[in-house]
Amino acid sequence: MRSSIIPISESVTVEFKTSFNEDVIETLVAFSNAKGGTVYVGIAGNGEITGVLHAGKETIQNWINEVKNKTAPQIIPDIEILTVENKHVAALSVIEYPVKPVSTRGRYYKRVVNSNHLMSIDEIANEHLKTINSSWDFYIDPNHNLKDISLEKISRFIRNIEHRSQSHIEMSGLELLERMEIIRNNQLTFGGYLLFTNDYCLISDVQVGRFKSEITIIDSISLNSDLFTEVDDIIAFIKKHLMVEYIISGEPQRTERFDYPLDAIREIVINMVVHRDYRDSSGSIIKIFDDRIEFYNPGKLYGGITIHDLLAGNYTSKSRNKLIAKAFKEIGLIERYGSGIMRVRKICKEYGIKDPVFREISQGFQVVLYKEKVDVTDNDPVNDPVNDPVNDPVNNRQTAILRLIYNDKYITKELIADTLNISVETIKRDIRKLKKLHQIERIGSDKSGYWQIIDKNFT
Repeated sequence: MRSSIIPISESVTVEFKTSFNEDVIETLVAFSNAKGGTVYVGIAGNGEITGVLHAGKETIQNWINEVKNKTAPQIIPDIEILTVENKHVAALSVIEYPVKPVSTRGRYYKRVVNSNHLMSIDEIANEHLKTINSSWDFYIDPNHNLKDISLEKISRFIRNIEHRSQSHIEMSGLELLERMEIIRNNQLTFGGYLLFTNDYCLISDVQVGRFKSEITIIDSISLNSDLFTEVDDIIAFIKKHLMVEYIISGEPQRTERFDYPLDAIREIVINMVVHRDYRDSSGSIIKIFDDRIEFYNPGKLYGGITIHDLLAGNYTSKSRNKLIAKAFKEIGLIERYGSGIMRVRKICKEYGIKDPVFREISQGFQVVLYKEKVDVTDNDPVNDPVNDPVNDPVNNRQTAILRLIYNDKYITKELIADTLNISVETIKRDIRKLKKLHQIERIGSDKSGYWQIIDKNFT
């Protein structure tokens, strides 16, 4: 009989191996760079107990030494010998390592769902910065100095802080930037250059266009300025291309209603500018279509957050650009760290338009804002209790699946799993439940068919 302490399948924290080898060390490294985990040596990938022949103290010590000698920083797993079906199984466990990233033979791995992935250079750099509680924008910019920033823009920044705090700042602009570590030892940081550049800024490139079709552009702007100016210019350009209706309410002034909520647009734009990966050579792109606005930013979700976490609100805020985020917060452009996405969804719901779509594509992150109106009396996916089996039998993960299907009826289970960073088996199980609850149905075959939403109240 299988022991209850042995998991039945591999997962983000569990791996099965028939013998101790280099793959075991790679997996321990991947666990150390994630949330920790256990490798069970003596179990095949399908869960069959094969056992290990030699599991004495000398063998275990040799394994520990090999793991220690082939990892940097050195990791030392805890090893426990289990007896299952009269066979020995070795459980090698590691915790999340406090100093990341950990490598083996010069390679860095991370755990994604139930497999190990080789980390990119950006991912390696991000893990290092998180370990030292820093971020890229805090580092000194070797290509620019204090002559490359605008004193007028710094003065405007101070006036905005004073207006928000209702207090007077006695120090000079450069003294304030020194205190905020935007300048250190009279040297300019990357963040300082982006915030207050006085000229053309190559790395802040933003392209905004009004499209009549996928390939027909009728108006566009290209921005390469400081980040505060870019926020204002982007919003002004988008607003110029929105339809507006005037509502007569009996008040002295008529009410303007745009086809998209301006508050949501502003929130998205600020999040784009603050959380963009400025080390990426590509620029931010905004496309305004007749029925939607697409916002694309270089840099995927930061800090291990998944799309599922994002939609569920199940995450703690981690900023890719801590210095830039702090500057935006000082003048009130950011209210609370980590609350932007939920606020955008809530604004769209209250405005009566379709829930926006959030997705990771290529090496970046995209938000799609739709003009399509929905019934504002529909169930609210932002605020509905998700653990109430009577009132809401569909949990947040399953709601995320419904939303993906709603926006792409031809989407595959594999793409859903990849988008939500969840195993395909979990997606299959959730889809079976959604079918049973009469939320969706499959039209046609698995290969050539498509999904159909039966109950659209989830939006």
